[in-house]
Order: sequence, then structure tokens, then C-alpha cells
Amino acid sequence: MPEKMLKFVHLPQHMPDKRDLAARRSDFAEIYRRFDQEEAARQASRCSQCGVPFCSVHCPLHNNIPDWLKLTAEGRLEEAYEVASATNNFPEICGRICPQDRLCEGNCVIEKGYESVTIGAIERYITDTAFERGLIKPRRPRAELGVSVGIIGAGPAGLACAEELRARGYGVDVYDRHDRIGGLLIYGIPSFKLEKDIVLRRWKLLEEAGIRFHPRTEIGRDITFAALRARHAALLIATGVYQPREIGGPGAGLPGIVPALDYLIAANRTGLGDTVPEFDSGVLNAAGKRVVVIGGGDTAMDCVRTAVRQGARSVQCLYRRDRANMPGSMREVKNAEEEGVEFIWLAAPEAFLGDAAVRGVRGVRMRLGLPEASGRQSVEPVENSHFTLPADLVIKALGFDPEKLPEAFGEPALATTRHGTLKIGHRDFMTSLPGVFAAGDIVRGASLVVWAIRDGRDAAARMHAWLSQKAAIREAAE
Repeated sequence: MPEKMLKFVHLPQHMPDKRDLAARRSDFAEIYRRFDQEEAARQASRCSQCGVPFCSVHCPLHNNIPDWLKLTAEGRLEEAYEVASATNNFPEICGRICPQDRLCEGNCVIEKGYESVTIGAIERYITDTAFERGLIKPRRPRAELGVSVGIIGAGPAGLACAEELRARGYGVDVYDRHDRIGGLLIYGIPSFKLEKDIVLRRWKLLEEAGIRFHPRTEIGRDITFAALRARHAALLIATGVYQPREIGGPGAGLPGIVPALDYLIAANRTGLGDTVPEFDSGVLNAAGKRVVVIGGGDTAMDCVRTAVRQGARSVQCLYRRDRANMPGSMREVKNAEEEGVEFIWLAAPEAFLGDAAVRGVRGVRMRLGLPEASGRQSVEPVENSHFTLPADLVIKALGFDPEKLPEAFGEPALATTRHGTLKIGHRDFMTSLPGVFAAGDIVRGASLVVWAIRDGRDAAARMHAWLSQKAAIREAAE
């Protein structure tokens, strides 16, 4: 084993430094500073180069993590980026927003007490530095195939598929209803986790590769689904899931109770310089308000930390299970607590109080019960444990469901599951319509960005196989 590796025995784990707490509470800049070359190499050298790399096994993309850690430790940055990008279209994004504590770093075989390798921070260093040194070029095809494919949705699944198909020589058109490319990367994830220049930089690179983007294009309104099928040899649907799950109980319809995505989109648009009337009027602005966020996932963490930066009077997060059963990243919970968010564990809303607008949340304490079919413990209310939280803004972060695409696209033959997601053949990614494929959250349900990238890459391979077979059959017939 090279002398540069296995340093975990005497070299402690060091995460990138965080910006000053007071400063980061008052702006939307990313909170983590970046490793310099020396520290990146030192931290990469902690990798044990184990025989069965569980970091790779538990990464949805199966990134060759030990390989690019070794290359980083040896100062071979260009090769490190080549290895990292071979399996991941957007390593600079995954390095920032992946829940590494649940995936690669959480499965590092270095035993507790020595702590895992800081994989995400090194991944970010590799790609950001490679961009700065001009090492990253657009993936242009060697030859054009003369075959056109269309992709509906410019989120991570759609963009990953677009890049893979373009590299193979297809003409690729990407349609998205928003005015910027990136989907939730632009509008759903706050800048303190993912600064928007990072996404816009990747968008420019994809355009330079020859991918054509059509923003502000809603299928079913600006162009029919049938017309799109006629225009392209194959289609991919990668629209994601945006429909917020509703919350019941008395008072649930009061003004001041808003969906998480509406709130985050308004904040991100404002940060991008857009005029957002709902933000300017205060409807989707937490400034000076007592904020209660309901939910325990990463979206809830994005909401509470956004509210802090907007100058909320107080921010509380209500979650029906305990900290150990929270689906969100523990790293994000810790960051939120540092920034002043109060978590109220084992508590659920029962009613919302107010007349013209919400003024409080009536909650009840919960306790954990027997495991459910999913394996998670069930929850049940504790008798006579009601309490009231004052609230001027309540944000619902309970997850997302898919929109009704057959109706939206005017295509009733597009089959869906009982959950509203699109049905596909799990070996070929094809929907019930020939030549129409689907990938990402619209198939999987609300999930991680890294899974969307994986699905987009897999869908591209299946689309290429189908189109190649179709071309071979046509050539044989001729």
C-alpha cells in the first residue's frame, strides 16, 4: 500500500471549517469553506483502501471513491476528476447536498473513534478546483447519429440523461416549464447548501456540448405531448414530484399555512433577483414572524434554516418521531440547531388556531409504538398531553406526490401506479407508451438527487439500446 494512504490511525478527521455563525445566519452563502490542496490531500490519505469499499457499495452511483481519494492524496487532480466524473455527471453538486452521513461516509469501514473519511468535502474540492483550472470540458460527441430525443424536465434525472445521450451523438432537446435549468437544484435547495452559480455553470457546460434547452415550455399548454412524440424518436419524462402533501385538522386552511416548496421557491427566486409578489407582501417571507415547520426530512431542514436567514422572530420544527428516527440528515439537524432552530421531538399538530390568519398550532405529544410494515416504529398520541405553539407562519414539509401527468399531458394511455407515479418496465425504463421512457422521482417517488442522477444515467443506456435496436431493424428491412 502506498505510504500516502491509511493515515486514519494518526491523522484525525477534519471537516471543512464553517463560516462564522453570526455571518452565516444573516446571508445565504454556503456555510462550509473549501479544503485547500494540502488539507484535501491529507484528509484523502486517511482512506484505508479497503478490499470491499462500502462507501462505493452504498453510493447509488457506485462512485469509485477509494480510487479518487488515492489520486487526490497523490496530488493527481485531473485524474481524480476523470474518475469521479466517470460515474457521476454532477460531482460538485453531490459533494454539497448528498447526505453523506447516511450514504458513503456513514458506511466507511474505519471504525468509530477514528471517524470516517470526509468524502463529500473532498469530492467538492476535486470538481471545484478542476473547474477553476479549466480542466472540465463539455462532452461533445465524436460523431452525430442524426437521431433526435426529447427530455421533459430539466432536473438532475433529465440533465444526467441528456448529457449521456448527447455524448453518444444524439440530438437532445430539454423542455422545462421553469425559466431556469436545474429543477429543484435551482428552486428547491437553498443557496446556503448549493449556491446557484454552481448549477448555472453546469447548465452552460451542457449547452456548449450541444444540448438545446427550451425553458418556459409547459407540455400540454405550450406544446402538446402528441406533437412532442412526433418531433422526437424517443422521449424521457423526468418531471419530478411537486404536489405537496396536505395536512388535515381544524384550521388547516387558514392563511399563513403554506407548502414548503412554495416557500423555498419564493426564497430562491428572490435570491436570484426575481420579483416575487408573495415574498414582497410577506405571505412567503418569515421576517419578524414566529415560524413553525412541520416535518422531519431534508426539506424541513431547508425551511427552518431559510427562515432563520430571513430574520424570523423564532423558528421551531415539529416532528412526530424522535431524533433517531428522523429521515433528514443529522448533519443538517446539527447545523440548524447551531443556527437557533428549536426541535420539538415526538410531537404532532392536531389543529391550527386563528381567525383571519393562523396564530398558533395546537399539538399533542407522541410516543413510539410497535414497528410498522416499513420497519419504522409507529407513533401514537399521549393522552392529555396537548400544548400550543404561537405561530404567524406554518410551513408544511410533509413530502411530495406526483402531479396527474396523464391529465396534464392530455395522454390518458400513460399508465400510472396507485401512488400516481409513472409505471415503467424496470429493465427498460419504458412507460406504457412505446418510445416514451421515464426516470427519477416521477417513477421512484420523492427521493435524493443522487438517485435521480443514477436513474437518468440508466434511462439513457436503455434509450440508446432501444433506439439502436430500432435502427438495426430498419436497416435490415431496407
